[in-house]
Amino acid sequence: MCTIGLGLAALGRPEYLNIRSAVSIDKSEAAFKENAFLVLDKAYACGVRFFDTAPSYGKGESFLQEWNASRKHADVVFSSKWGYTYVANWKLGFLGPHEVKEHSLQKLKEQWQVTQDLLPKLKVYQIHSATFESAVLQNTAVLQHLFQLKKEFGLQIGLTVSGPRQKELLLEASELCLENAPLFDSFQVTYNLFEQAAFEVLKQLKGAGRFLIVKEGLANGRVFLPTKTRKTLEGLALKYQVGIDAIALRFCMDALGPNVVLSGAASAAQLTQNLCALNFQLTPSEIEQLKGAKMPTETYWHERSRLPWG
Repeated sequence: MCTIGLGLAALGRPEYLNIRSAVSIDKSEAAFKENAFLVLDKAYACGVRFFDTAPSYGKGESFLQEWNASRKHADVVFSSKWGYTYVANWKLGFLGPHEVKEHSLQKLKEQWQVTQDLLPKLKVYQIHSATFESAVLQNTAVLQHLFQLKKEFGLQIGLTVSGPRQKELLLEASELCLENAPLFDSFQVTYNLFEQAAFEVLKQLKGAGRFLIVKEGLANGRVFLPTKTRKTLEGLALKYQVGIDAIALRFCMDALGPNVVLSGAASAAQLTQNLCALNFQLTPSEIEQLKGAKMPTETYWHERSRLPWG
C-alpha cells in the first residue's frame, strides 16, 4: 500500500531549488524552525509516519531530531542520506552551489556521526544522489562501510538518484551484492507527470520487494505552470474536488505503486492540500491520459537545472 511521507528539503533551509509563491516570508532560522515544527505536527496528526531528511537540507536533520525528542512518538520512521554538504550556511541570495557533493568514505563517516542521532527511528540510510560520475558504486570501501552499518543498526541501505541516467544507475545498483545478498534495499527516485523514464525498472524493483520512495512528485512546482497538461489536471481537480497537487501526487501513487510518495510541503496548508491525494483513486483511463504528459528525460533535467534557488 502506498502512503505519503514528508520530505524536509524545503523546511530546513531558507532557499531551495523550487518554484515558490512570490509572497515574502520570514527566512530567519528561528522562523523556519517554528514552521518546521508546525508542519511536522500537522503531518503526524494527519497520519504521516515517514519523514525524509538529509545533511544538505540545512537544519533538516536537527529540526527532525529535536521535534521527535520533544514529542516522543513511538511509531515514526526516519530516512536520511549522506554525500552532500550544505554550504550556503543560511546566507540569503548565496552565489554558487548551495550544496556540494562528495561520495568519499571520509564524508560518509563524518555525516554518519551526526545522522546517527536520529536512531532508533532512523530506518533508511541512503547515498544522496548517486551518479556514475561520482563512481560511488565502484567505491569498495564506501560499500563495505554501508554494509557494516546495515548489519550493526538494522538499517535499510538505499540510494537516491537524479538526472537523465536514473534508469541505468538503478539497474546497476540493484545488482550490487555483498556476501551474496543485495546491498540496496531502498531506492528513492524522481518520478512524476513529466519524468517517467525509469518506470519499467521501478516496477521490476517493486516486484522484487525493494522499497520505493518517490521524490519530486510535483516536479519542483512545475505541475502548477501553464502546460498542455494543465487543462486535464484542472478537469480532474474539479472532478475530485482537490488541488492540482493532489492529482499529480495521486498519479505517482496509482501509476507506479511505490511504498512512499514524498510531500515536499513548505507549510501546513500545502501539506493539507497534498494529503488530499489519499482520498481518491484515479481510474485506469485517467492514469493513461496523464502518462501522456511525459517529456524527454533530457529535456526534463535541462529545465530543472535552470530553476533558481529561492
